[in-house]
Amino acid sequence: MKFEHPSWSYDTNIYEVNVRQYTTEGTFEAFRNHLPRLKDMGVEVLWFMPITPISIKGRKGSLGSYYAVQNYKEVNPEFGSLQDFVDLVKYSHDLGFKIIIDWVANHTGNDNVWIDEHPDFFCYDDNHIIHPNGWEDVSKLDFDNLQMQAAMIDAMKFWIASCDIDGFRCDMAHLVPLEFWKKARTELDMYKMNLFWLAECEEANYHEAFDATYTWKWMHATEEFYNRKNDLNSLFGVLQEYENSFPKNALRTYFTSNHDENSWNGTEYEKYGEAAKAFAVFSCTWNGLPMIYSGQELPNNKRLQFFDKDNIEWKDKCELHDFYKTLLQLRKTNKALRAADGNVSTSKISTNYDDKVFAFIRKNENDEVFVILNLSEEKIELEIFDPLIQNFFIDIFNKESIDFSEKQNIELQPWNFRVLKKKKLPKKNFWKV
Repeated sequence: MKFEHPSWSYDTNIYEVNVRQYTTEGTFEAFRNHLPRLKDMGVEVLWFMPITPISIKGRKGSLGSYYAVQNYKEVNPEFGSLQDFVDLVKYSHDLGFKIIIDWVANHTGNDNVWIDEHPDFFCYDDNHIIHPNGWEDVSKLDFDNLQMQAAMIDAMKFWIASCDIDGFRCDMAHLVPLEFWKKARTELDMYKMNLFWLAECEEANYHEAFDATYTWKWMHATEEFYNRKNDLNSLFGVLQEYENSFPKNALRTYFTSNHDENSWNGTEYEKYGEAAKAFAVFSCTWNGLPMIYSGQELPNNKRLQFFDKDNIEWKDKCELHDFYKTLLQLRKTNKALRAADGNVSTSKISTNYDDKVFAFIRKNENDEVFVILNLSEEKIELEIFDPLIQNFFIDIFNKESIDFSEKQNIELQPWNFRVLKKKKLPKKNFWKV
């Protein structure tokens, strides 16, 4: 069965919500107060990290991992009640958001209710349940067991029926057989139309079941680039590999941070330093869906604890609110930035600094977006050689107008960027005499 992307997904964006750390209270109700701000910023899809109860047996830290699920059909009492989440989803829908929840299918927590009720649902080694990948706080499920598969799909259906969610972000999706995901999507898409399926994996064939996948290889390559372990050609090579190996209609998610990266590998500023904003611009303008993590709009400059309480330190004003708002608004209103759209062309642009500058243009009918990223420590006087750049453009951030039929020189500060959209000139009136 061939699955169709929801019509709204081609120009959308994803915002990851870490409920525990989002507010001092760490509850659905407290997070609700941030929705008008996120709406104004242009956020569309809210992805909630697992909201299910966390197992106690083998728990890490004082609060444990969200990904050690104790019961697939209950809400973590730390966050509130099931009704609190129902109310949050309804309010979010009223504001125009879509809601997807994190789904952990590969494993459960060590005291999940299924361990006593259905011990045959799990994988064993010498009569001991397997803890996969060295994760001692979780227990591996057996996907050869068809009853377990049915129970898993039934649990997923529970959240659609009870809360009217709009889809799933599936944790470590590649560790679960693709055939299960096809079965789950077939059944659940019939239950509610236009569900959105995001896989935490980078396997091209998983697009047989999922709308969107991760771009881990790009994220690691960009970090290596900033740390001078590779060059721009290496980055172009990753993008070319994506182009050659993934289906043309595959939605890919680009990001500079998420819960794993922030907690274990460092904030985007630890990884990218002065290049963090330039790579965020790329994530919002390349052929894919941008993904933003809780607090990046502040910006948040600390690693958030994963197993303990460590809330984001919000200020009266988020410094990067307007930065993201401008980018997300451009994505929504300019057809040249639609993801996986066969009508969109994306072309690399030649300059006099091809070893330091990544410039590209995206076109769709009369819409054009020209992006220039100075990925170097040098101040650059850029010359544009490419005949693809001919039109009158306007900078989305400073509103400067540039006529590329006359001028093709642009000054760029170190690690700076320009995002230019084709200016649509007013039509002239012609009168017959």
